[in-house]
Amino acid sequence: MLRPFLTHIEKLCKTTDKILLAVSGGMDSMVMLHLFLQAGFSVAVAHCNFQLRGEESDEDENFVAAKCEKWGIPFHSIRFDTNNYAIQHGLSIQMAARELRYNWFHQVKEKENADWIATAHHLSDSVETVLLNLTRGTGLDGLVGIAHKNDFVIRPLLFATHKEVANYAAETGVIWREDRSNETDDYQRNFVRHQIIPKLEQINPAFEQSIAKMVERLSGDGAILTQAIEVWKKQFQKNENDKVILAKKGFEPNLDDSYNSALLWRIVRGFGFHFDQCKKIVHALNGQSGKKFLSTSHQLVVDRELLILAPLSSELAEVTIDEGLVNAYLGNKQLTFLTTINGSSLNSKENATMLDRASIRFPLIWRKWKAGDSFFPLGMTGRKKISDFLIDQKVSLIEKEAISVLESAGEIAWVVGYRIDDRFKVKTTTEHVLLITIA
Repeated sequence: MLRPFLTHIEKLCKTTDKILLAVSGGMDSMVMLHLFLQAGFSVAVAHCNFQLRGEESDEDENFVAAKCEKWGIPFHSIRFDTNNYAIQHGLSIQMAARELRYNWFHQVKEKENADWIATAHHLSDSVETVLLNLTRGTGLDGLVGIAHKNDFVIRPLLFATHKEVANYAAETGVIWREDRSNETDDYQRNFVRHQIIPKLEQINPAFEQSIAKMVERLSGDGAILTQAIEVWKKQFQKNENDKVILAKKGFEPNLDDSYNSALLWRIVRGFGFHFDQCKKIVHALNGQSGKKFLSTSHQLVVDRELLILAPLSSELAEVTIDEGLVNAYLGNKQLTFLTTINGSSLNSKENATMLDRASIRFPLIWRKWKAGDSFFPLGMTGRKKISDFLIDQKVSLIEKEAISVLESAGEIAWVVGYRIDDRFKVKTTTEHVLLITIA
């Protein structure tokens, strides 16, 4: 098994790299440690005590610590209150343990100045993952099992089955600690391992190897798909600050909705949207604009020609601006105020406006616009609702939510960044001007 290990590890890292090994003390991780030592790698060991099995957890920790001391390997360990963490964060025990250990592994990696974190997942683990994903309903990503490498994590045993790992341990005399929780079928993964896979191997004795071949083919398909998505993004996606804007014309109206749903999901899944939501969004593409879809962190608005994706933002606060204040802040915007004599040298800027100082009554109120707001747009004699004004300006729904107004004595003097109220304009009789700049 050492020779195929060396062949496989060449694809994952350099022989000069330093590897942080995640070692539980079980058979798989002790075999991994043995192989790395046989191959002559520079290694350090990280062990997590999740305190889930009482004295057995402590004995595992002591076992790994003793082996590392004997072999002169840098050893790091930590104890987690896993049960409490799971309750506080609403996670299963398995997910809590995963979150805790990977966060800590990255800290130890930095401390050890290691190049990679290695875990002892093998091919049988990957097959179990594929089967579990199938039971939940999955797409292409769920059928490729456990990745050989991602970020700074490598999985150097994925070339070998559980049986091959066990045979190597027996042949080389590797000693390990048995985790008795692996024997029970109470966990879904154990049930798949003990009950499902043996029955599938009755149909095909090489079942795990067959799944490995499928995973290899699908991984290639996934790479092609990822490349195609990137080509699509270059043509139909635009990023503006914290917004992602997608052109509707990038979706194919003559193809089945499943195509567009899959395409959209590949683009927005990183923002918390589910595939079922993407089906509803695609269904809304040809409907009335304004339909809004929410994930836990973002909203997606179907506009006239665009899909606009933006973070969910809390309601903007109201800011009171007293006379003499130079700078005011609302969200990520800043207004700068300067009173000067009319006719003095003023630089005209796109991001600035001028108001008749005599028409202004302090304190001013700077706030988000709301339904029912109205003003007299510059050049008009009649009152107009801001909602109608923004429609006339073809302002998108996402942009509308960020628009604010400057209010003087209950009247809107300026729709910030768009137009002032005609009653506050600078006239020939104006003596002093209030210059306001947006930043």
